[in-house]
Amino acid sequence: MILGISLALFTKVHVVISLIAICVGFVVAAGMIGGRMLSGLTAFFLVMTALTSGTGFLFPYKGVTPGIVFGVISMMVLLLAGVARYGGNLVGTWRVTWVISAMVAQYLNFFVFLVQLFDKVPALHMMAHRQKETLFAAAQLATLVAFVLWTVMAVRRFRPEAA
Repeated sequence: MILGISLALFTKVHVVISLIAICVGFVVAAGMIGGRMLSGLTAFFLVMTALTSGTGFLFPYKGVTPGIVFGVISMMVLLLAGVARYGGNLVGTWRVTWVISAMVAQYLNFFVFLVQLFDKVPALHMMAHRQKETLFAAAQLATLVAFVLWTVMAVRRFRPEAA
């Protein structure tokens, strides 16, 4: 039981929160690449991404795992993103800080999503059950390259007026 609900139900809630965060994160990223500030969705993205990491910390503790490390890194990146967006108002270097930290937060969420796909989807699991196979590495490399390119595009194109 976690927060008074079964582990199975808690896991489903965590997955739904994560998927919402990922989907909204892609919309926010597309907005940045298009040079637009999507204020409401940006706040929603930050909250849902923080909830993704926060709920991840509530699972039964089995020692320090990659998930815990990613969660800690994600929370630090989200804190920086929030400070850049709401404290720095995207002025000066805060604009670049916002773009990079938001994109890193989205990347971390998506990275974990891919890991879970290869772990939970039977066809993918059969092809890369140890997550050390070429297919898994290729998927992770393609994801990293795509996020680096999107981040560079967003840094160049996202130039809103101070929030």
